[in-house]
Amino acid sequence: MADILHKVGIKSSSLNAAYEALTTREGLSAWWTSNTQGESKVGGVFQFRFGAGGFDMKVLELHPARRVLWQVVDGPAEWIGTKISWDLRQEGDWTIILFKHQGWKEPVEFMHHCSTKWGVFLLSLKSLLETGKGAPWPNDIKLDSWEQYR
Repeated sequence: MADILHKVGIKSSSLNAAYEALTTREGLSAWWTSNTQGESKVGGVFQFRFGAGGFDMKVLELHPARRVLWQVVDGPAEWIGTKISWDLRQEGDWTIILFKHQGWKEPVEFMHHCSTKWGVFLLSLKSLLETGKGAPWPNDIKLDSWEQYR
């Protein structure tokens, strides 16, 4: 199994603000994709769409201002069954987010692409929380021909 791991610090943000950006439709659509639907409750499913493709995430855990855990239930074959976690902590004036997209069966080329795109979107989240403006799809940085999300 292979995992994607990222750490991002958000200056002068609160744990609650970061948690809201990761758990509400409004928050998620402000930094990841403007086409976000679903409910933020354990057992609920979020639908994230990027043009013709996208992902459905089942909410497995919600620990306010501390942790969010999803499992991919629909989307590209490489994603189905993987889990995405967000662990939050405060360090002085910084909110720290430890991101993990775990359980990839193998590190295929699509995983390389997704790792970089997660970095792009984590920087969008950082921007949203520091400046009030993120860069969600379709206004994100485009990397390559895989931007159609198969």
